[in-house]
Amino acid sequence: MSQINRISGGQIDRAQEVKFTFNGKWMRGHPGDTLASALLANGQRLVGRSFKYHRPRGIFTAGSEEPNALVELRNGAHQEPNTRATVTELFDGLHAKSQNHRGSLEHDMMAVTDFMSPFLSAGFYYKTFMWPRAFWEKLYEPIIRKSAGLGRLSMQEDPDVYDKGYLHCDLLVIGAGPTGLMAALTAGRAGARVILADEDFTLGGRLNSETLEVGGMAGADWAKEALVELAAMDNVRLMARTTVYGAYDHGVYGALERCTDHLASSDGKPRQILWRVTSKRAVLSAGATERPIAFGNNDRPGVMLAGSVRSYANRYGVTPGQQVAVFTNNDDGWRTAADLVAKGVHVPAIIDVRDAAAVCDVPGARHIRNAGVVDTVGRKGLKSVTLTDGQVIPVDCLAVSGGWNPNVHLTCHQRGRPTWRDDISAFVPGRDLPPGMAVAGAANGAMTLAAALAEGQSVANAQIEALGYKPGKADLPRAEDEPCDCVPYWHVRESTKRGWLDLQNDVTVKDVKQSHREGFRSVEHLKRYTTLGMATDQGKTANIPALAIMAECTGKTIPETGTTIFRPPYTPVPIGALGGRSRGRDFRPYRLTPSHVWAKENGATFVEVGNWLRAQWFARPGETGWRDSVDREVLATRKSVGICDVTTLGKIDVQGKDAAAFLNKVYANGFAKLAVGRVRYGLMLREDGIAYDDGTTARMSENHFVMTTTTANAVLVFRRLEFARQCLWPDMDVHLISTTDGWAQFAVAGPNARNLLRKVVDEAHDLSNEAFPFMACGEVTVCNGTPARLFRISFSGELAYEVAVPARYGNAMMDVLMQAGQEFDATPYGTEALGVMRIEKGHAAGNELNGQTTAHNLGMGKMVSQTKECIGNVLTQRPEMLREDAVKLVGFRPVDRERGLIAGSHFITKGDAASMDNDQGWMSSVAYSPSLEHSVGLGFIKNGDTRMGEIVRAVSPVHGTEMEVEIVSAHFIDPAGDRLRA
Repeated sequence: MSQINRISGGQIDRAQEVKFTFNGKWMRGHPGDTLASALLANGQRLVGRSFKYHRPRGIFTAGSEEPNALVELRNGAHQEPNTRATVTELFDGLHAKSQNHRGSLEHDMMAVTDFMSPFLSAGFYYKTFMWPRAFWEKLYEPIIRKSAGLGRLSMQEDPDVYDKGYLHCDLLVIGAGPTGLMAALTAGRAGARVILADEDFTLGGRLNSETLEVGGMAGADWAKEALVELAAMDNVRLMARTTVYGAYDHGVYGALERCTDHLASSDGKPRQILWRVTSKRAVLSAGATERPIAFGNNDRPGVMLAGSVRSYANRYGVTPGQQVAVFTNNDDGWRTAADLVAKGVHVPAIIDVRDAAAVCDVPGARHIRNAGVVDTVGRKGLKSVTLTDGQVIPVDCLAVSGGWNPNVHLTCHQRGRPTWRDDISAFVPGRDLPPGMAVAGAANGAMTLAAALAEGQSVANAQIEALGYKPGKADLPRAEDEPCDCVPYWHVRESTKRGWLDLQNDVTVKDVKQSHREGFRSVEHLKRYTTLGMATDQGKTANIPALAIMAECTGKTIPETGTTIFRPPYTPVPIGALGGRSRGRDFRPYRLTPSHVWAKENGATFVEVGNWLRAQWFARPGETGWRDSVDREVLATRKSVGICDVTTLGKIDVQGKDAAAFLNKVYANGFAKLAVGRVRYGLMLREDGIAYDDGTTARMSENHFVMTTTTANAVLVFRRLEFARQCLWPDMDVHLISTTDGWAQFAVAGPNARNLLRKVVDEAHDLSNEAFPFMACGEVTVCNGTPARLFRISFSGELAYEVAVPARYGNAMMDVLMQAGQEFDATPYGTEALGVMRIEKGHAAGNELNGQTTAHNLGMGKMVSQTKECIGNVLTQRPEMLREDAVKLVGFRPVDRERGLIAGSHFITKGDAASMDNDQGWMSSVAYSPSLEHSVGLGFIKNGDTRMGEIVRAVSPVHGTEMEVEIVSAHFIDPAGDRLRA
């Protein structure tokens, strides 16, 4: 297809030609085109279908406010839906498809919904699909889900790379139009560190779309000279293709840079970068967005915003039609007509709602005053317009200008509310701006070029002066104060046809009036009832006309009616960019244990434990499943010796002359008299008396303790201790540091644990039971002088130690332990075997410390000291916490030993109905015990400690199972503790 609508001029590179496809048809364009300008050049007016009624839609704007021209780009896994053709930079080989239609774009079967529009008016979804109720899941919901949505995902993994970054500056200038360029020049010349960001791929803003002069030269040329000067400054960073999408606390702004979207291939480079920009000050120079006028059938392909028509003509050398009429309520519409005529485009008429003389000379165009457009003809492409006086004017494009709205969006991101200005009939930024932000240019209501330049300079000077820089005194370039008179005119009342406000969501003037009739009159209710502005354009072109119509209905002014405020993002941000590199395995941060390499080389299967990857079990040849591996590891450990990496336990160094007194306050049991060289189990409570965490703390010297916490609560416990140190007892001499990453720690458990360690720990250290008894600790050396720590503690119930070495030796230490243990058939074991052994021994863990159990429930009530001040001990004495019939932690085993227990089962007394009224408690942890050759479990049941031997029912409604279980001691293995003290 030839470029039938290409005209002279523009900033495209006509020396080169690029080819692209739209719905499978090959077309041509030039570097510098957008997909939208190239489609218009090729005469493609129909580009999509609307969301609700599937009405034909054409290109409406030339920027990020575009509500209609949403397309799917690229093929296969690279397919990207809902992309605005107006901001898509054209490149050779680009593939684009229209979306939101069933069948072809020209013959959309879903267009039947347009004929059903009387039944699908505003709020219909609140009033229908409610009866009969049984129809919802089987009929209504499937139909709605099939019809909903716009573009389609590829359903394949996104092959592109996204990244995140951090930037800092003195002054962030948002928008690189005339105001932004002037602000950046002013601050850059003063020596301030400046970032100038703009969403367009060509900086210069409206200067690239106008024929106005700056400093005696074309505005676009002045912009190029300014950019050359800025690029030469080391203190200025220019960021094209970068949208500042959000204003956050403390001068932080979110920005999305599209790095390779304009290239056929990214070659492994990031497609987009999400920047966190920290600025001391900011200048918002985001310009303004033109708004439409509502009239009958104003959604036809070919009806466009006048400023956008001017952009296509002046910047891209494209006319959207051969017969272009202009419908306006302001002076700016006349400039579109004049520029088109200067380019050789026929303008048959300028329809102005005002009774005013011609603003400028437009040869060949009729000036029709006090008139409006009431209707259009041409379903898939505009053919003619009908005026209020009955005239019919044949046209294939209608350029509509209803005035300009300052882009106040970022000023509202911290709950700021814009204020109304009658002289421009628009909202401007209010006083409650994000801290450090100032607004200049059209975004602040300065609608002429000269005024925009002046504000850019003055606001930038004020901002940098506040930072201590000397304001610049350079003369402003000479520019024109072009005519910009505008009268408020929102919709053509004489029109009897549907007039469209939100083109993407199919919201009409009638819908706003219906919202008023049905009582949804606040702006928030109006938005949600009609879905106005709930689209990718976020109401940039629709909000103000809709608010004006609601104001007319209520008899109030627009300021009295109010406006919704905006929230980030300013334009859509891809989920991939928000995720950055946090995808797949890197979806969230993960940590590797010091022996991870050894474990991986020795067949470990890993499991996520918090952020850690821990060995779950070590499979060996001939084993048919994980149970075989786990059973082998448990039996081997209890028979001889097993080794487990327990580095993930939280480790906190507590030092200072008040360290013992401090621990005495944070633990429920006593620590003040713990002897040097000894370890004690400790229980922490929340302020409300609920068990919080448990672990051991070793006293290495008089003023030095080493605390261990559970893996899951390592960070939370450290934060809790810091809060207690800084806020509760700030006068104590105590210091804390997390050493979890500093030490690799290994559990060596089993009857031969001591014999193995004697081969590793240097001979100078006596490991006999008399010299180093159960719950002892000390500084030792291993492997001929390597410093280490040794703790005689047991989580498995066996004779056990934990040996810690500096983390850099962790992988080597695991290898040394395994080599030393060869004569004892030493076995590495993972978290599954660890869990089995702790259940066999009756140790409480995360399933029992679940945030709803107390020391009384856990059978540790006597540990809570009432003779000292400590966190949580007072509230543990509430009567409800000490009920005689409280649930207690006990053990369970199935009466039928062949059956497996199910965690989460509830206990019901024999003969009672399985209901919540008869609920006696729950099973918290279960495991198959290879030592006992049947399933065992821990759980909580009322008066459990007094019901040993009783048979109750374990009922799991989720699994549909029920079995009889016997209440037994939680200590299934070695209840007297002879093994661990051996």
